[in-house]
Amino acid sequence: MEIAPFHNDLAEGPEAVQSFWRQTCDGVRLRVVFWPSTGARGTILLFTGRTEYAEKYGRTAVEWVDAGYSVLTIDWRGQGLSDRVTDDPRIGHVDGFDGYQLDAAELASVANELGCPKPWVMIAHSMGGCIGLRSLVDGFPVEKAVFSAPMWGINMPAWVRPLPYFLPQIMRLLGRGTQISPGTTIENYVQDTALDENMLTTDPDHYAYLLRHADAVPEFALGGPTLDWVGYAAQETRRLRAALRPGVPVLTFVGGDEDIVSVPAIRQMHADWPSGELRVIEGARHELMMETPALRGRFMSETFEFLKLSL
Repeated sequence: MEIAPFHNDLAEGPEAVQSFWRQTCDGVRLRVVFWPSTGARGTILLFTGRTEYAEKYGRTAVEWVDAGYSVLTIDWRGQGLSDRVTDDPRIGHVDGFDGYQLDAAELASVANELGCPKPWVMIAHSMGGCIGLRSLVDGFPVEKAVFSAPMWGINMPAWVRPLPYFLPQIMRLLGRGTQISPGTTIENYVQDTALDENMLTTDPDHYAYLLRHADAVPEFALGGPTLDWVGYAAQETRRLRAALRPGVPVLTFVGGDEDIVSVPAIRQMHADWPSGELRVIEGARHELMMETPALRGRFMSETFEFLKLSL
């Protein structure tokens, strides 16, 4: 496999790391990153969120590897160091959520080629929770899944909620589907938002960590989503809420101060999910793995306990 760049000085991750390029069946070049663990008890397949990239999880990967798990992740199309869909790399855009499933299939293919130790488990954050749930519905080969603030709906005022189902289609017909959605900007959120105003984390250290990444590597600094992206997301999350719940054991976490994804949508999903459990971490915001040590520690310890129950 062709070697791809990886910024371990920024990631602060495990020393042993492999990074390489892969091409999906529709010709998109993606970056895949692998943190191996000697004598691993299994492999975590990490589904990251919108705007994210592998280096963001370097610190977290240290804990996973130390606990005996290898970790494999991917930069989704349109973000990180993977190919962009639009000419402006700051725009958060895809031509449909089906493309993410091609990326997930490539991740599974790489896991097989690398001989990643089984059992495989999924940990999925935010938009990765949307991609990950679709993958589970379609039979993605993991034995367990942990969701962190999954995007099964987007938090927005009641009067705005109908708009994503028709406004993007209208704008697409007018040739303006790649326009940045209202209420967002081309600027990266962390670079554009002060710590005391942000919706991601209450932890100054992790917020500074994210800011260092965005300042150092322009490709990491993704801006707001396009109207098309919002429309595709609304359609996909509505389909997921109507789908049969996967039978694999699932543990979902959401912060008590969550303001980015829809908490009612998460609760609705778990209302009829026999193999799923929902836990609320009071005082936490959206980035549960990048919160204060106490809040983050709860997420990590309860995740490890859940994974160990049958592994």
